[in-house]
Amino acid sequence: MQDNVLLTSIEFLKGVGPKRAELLKQEAGIFRYIDLLNYFPFRYIDKSKFYNISDINDEQTYVQLKAKIIAINELGVGRKKRLSVKVEDDTSEIELVWFKGVKWIKPNLHAGQTYIIFGRPARFGKGWNIAHPEIEVYNPEAPVGGKFQPVYHSTEKLSNSGLNSRGIEKIIATLLPLIEPHLENHLSNEIIQKHALYSRRNSYKYIHAPQNTEQAQKASFTLKFEELFFLQMNLLKQKQIVEKKIKGHVFESVGSHFNDFFHNHLPFELTSAQKRVVKEIRKDLASGRQMNRLLQGDVGSGKTLVALLICLMAADNGFQSCIMAPTEILAQQHYTTIRDFLKNMNINVALLTGSTKQKERTEIHENLQNGNTHILIGTHALLEDVVSYKNLGLAVVDEQHRFGVAQRAKLWRKNVLPPHMLIMTATPIPRTLAMTFYGDLDTSVIDELPPGRKPIKTIHQYDSSRLKVFGFLEQELEKGRQIYIVYPLIEESEKLNYKDLTDGFESISRRFPLPKYRVGIVHGRMKPEDKDYEMKQFTEGKTHLLVSTTVIEVGVNVPNASVMVIESAEKFGLSQLHQLRGRVGRGAEQSYCILMTDVKLTSDARKRLDTMVRTNDGFEISEVDLKLRGPGDIMGTRQSGILDLKIADLSRDSHIVTLARSEAFELLSKDENLELPQHATMRQELIRQMKNSPNWSRIS
Repeated sequence: MQDNVLLTSIEFLKGVGPKRAELLKQEAGIFRYIDLLNYFPFRYIDKSKFYNISDINDEQTYVQLKAKIIAINELGVGRKKRLSVKVEDDTSEIELVWFKGVKWIKPNLHAGQTYIIFGRPARFGKGWNIAHPEIEVYNPEAPVGGKFQPVYHSTEKLSNSGLNSRGIEKIIATLLPLIEPHLENHLSNEIIQKHALYSRRNSYKYIHAPQNTEQAQKASFTLKFEELFFLQMNLLKQKQIVEKKIKGHVFESVGSHFNDFFHNHLPFELTSAQKRVVKEIRKDLASGRQMNRLLQGDVGSGKTLVALLICLMAADNGFQSCIMAPTEILAQQHYTTIRDFLKNMNINVALLTGSTKQKERTEIHENLQNGNTHILIGTHALLEDVVSYKNLGLAVVDEQHRFGVAQRAKLWRKNVLPPHMLIMTATPIPRTLAMTFYGDLDTSVIDELPPGRKPIKTIHQYDSSRLKVFGFLEQELEKGRQIYIVYPLIEESEKLNYKDLTDGFESISRRFPLPKYRVGIVHGRMKPEDKDYEMKQFTEGKTHLLVSTTVIEVGVNVPNASVMVIESAEKFGLSQLHQLRGRVGRGAEQSYCILMTDVKLTSDARKRLDTMVRTNDGFEISEVDLKLRGPGDIMGTRQSGILDLKIADLSRDSHIVTLARSEAFELLSKDENLELPQHATMRQELIRQMKNSPNWSRIS
């Protein structure tokens, strides 16, 4: 259990008080001793080493010098006044500069005196200077060389009240001896010894006050391992509870609906990956426990077909299914695809969205309740209280990161026994994230594309090559192909210098004029019926070029579209670029993705574009995306509540995630309820953490 001392309000710590406590709460989220303890440094400064002035180079971020003041000058007037101090050692000289606090600093500096100087060197003309260095009188009696100093994030308000990085370091130094006796190990001695970890006391001591790099690194590793270990224990334990307590419908047989479709109506041979996934799901459905499975598959890998096969399995066993999509366009796409697949079979499919007319709704509700509808496809409309089923056995959620967990819980409550849950995503999730966000789910991966699909060629072009790009588009249109042109904004923005949609539509219309070409436009502010009309025109081949925002990111399937042009591509995230690219390449012809950008690019933007040009592999792209953006951005805030990580970073600590999960799995397989005496402290900590985190695992 957390010791009461660790839960003491921060205002009672010596050196804090009520005013500073309020600032720490507002600016840094520090309310209690434990919060301050978990306010970790983001880097360290090595003050154990001195440099010669002549050794300063571009590689060094900070330097520590021992030098004598040879000149002190006040330069400029008024706001432009600055203090310039020349110092020298045996090798060279350097200028120290202060632009603020001149009247406080100058009286403490004396020519001829030797000082210890610490700061960030910068080139100035032919020499170097250091602005606003830390400076103190050199004492020959004191030990030579400073310490390994932690650096903490601060804010302007905190700094103004004396809580800059050094100020935070001081109050943590006050805290450590107070709480050290209360820091008992959460991990067992066996695990600590096995992985050569620090004790909990030493971990906190050396993360905040290390004497060298090795101590800081080992302390960091220990705290990250402990944090991720209990997170994985939590997820695995929840999964264990669900599997034991929550019964699921048993789909005993693969019957006539499945077999008729598989043998007589399947439009093409399943890939070996699709066959493997169907077998994995089939095993879940026959197990007697509720299925909670994540189905990952790259754009165009055939997830919808797998979902349909499972829906037919449900129908064979007397159960209804529903497929929930995040947008009307995607729901309509699923409905059209599945209805076409089943056109020669006696399976009833219905579509329910916000646009469904009241008369149709009434009919759909009746058919659901009397069991005439086998498969219901729709958007959030499926969650409405009025939607009830005769016997819902399977719920498929597509692009799940677009739904809040609580929304999915409504689906889960639509039946006495919870339906089996299949969560599908076309955004391949890095293994680290899958093990952390979905550690309580079983995972299946479709890792190959259907035969006959040609890899999409991705090309990066600058705005200066626009005429050449237009010429290429004309060639593709002459072949009878269609083209998407995607813009990041609807209207011109004064703040953002992006190509805007309306201007783009006009210029494309001028370049590809009527009557030879027809240019359509789609964006999020259009009325649903207008949007649907434009999409239908493009889907039916009546529109040649579709100018759009990212509303076509998911769900649009036009095999004849062979080119995706993405304007201001540097402004899109990797995941979004990959999703947009996946709108083409759905037919047998060679498809292209053209990334248009300005010449000026940030290093991150260039990495994103280079990655897109280099690979079509969604999993590789997701790994790069994780490193560039971090997990919070990728998953969205709604999904990241479970990850209140204090020190671990999923984008950098994947090896620790793997190690922690492996250790947690091994421990629970030996001692399922942590009943052995040596596991008592781990059991207490796990119970505490599980109480503080919601158990969403039952509804995925």
